[in-house]
Amino acid sequence: MSRADAAADDERNATAVERVADAVRDDILSGRLAAGEPLREEAAAARYAVSRHTVRAAFQRLAAERLAVAEPYRGVRVAAFDRDEILALQQLRTALEAEAIRIARDRYGAVWPDEVLAPARAALGRFAACADWLEAERVHLELHRALVATSESPRIIEAHAAIGSEILLFLLHVRPHYTLETLVVEHRALIEDVQSRGPDAVREHLGHSMALLLERQRD
Repeated sequence: MSRADAAADDERNATAVERVADAVRDDILSGRLAAGEPLREEAAAARYAVSRHTVRAAFQRLAAERLAVAEPYRGVRVAAFDRDEILALQQLRTALEAEAIRIARDRYGAVWPDEVLAPARAALGRFAACADWLEAERVHLELHRALVATSESPRIIEAHAAIGSEILLFLLHVRPHYTLETLVVEHRALIEDVQSRGPDAVREHLGHSMALLLERQRD
């Protein structure tokens, strides 16, 4: 096989892995695959018409995103999202988002330039056009990423991006407490509050959704 042919094979394999990972990720984040549900290599290989090696690589990618868990002799399953996982994620997320807002507020004061907030406001405007909850949750994440980006801190932005799939999993579980209308109202207020109140606004916003989810788990 020539070097060009080998490169083409690598590209096709990478594309297949991405396609399978995207499809299974959507099944997890939409709730079609429940927490703890096994992910079967053979069934996925047949469903997506790919090799088991490709499926294994896709599952590894999902495990790296903490959407799946691979255990010796037990295979791969959809990640559980218990109280400890929720607390750990929200502690990290709050630390990153609050610090990002602190940096931005130190730079801009209590009234931020329109161009700084434009990406967050654009995301807010896209909620109304969302066709389903998963799309709305991705817009929701995009809005929070836009607020984090106001810090202009590459390391904070990178660290926050790395937990994006986990944040979407959190949003799936907190979904029953929200409508699109309440999402818009809360996030319009958040965009204004981070300017006037800084990190406290982020802590309050994230603490509210965490409390809703933990209360739901106790019921």
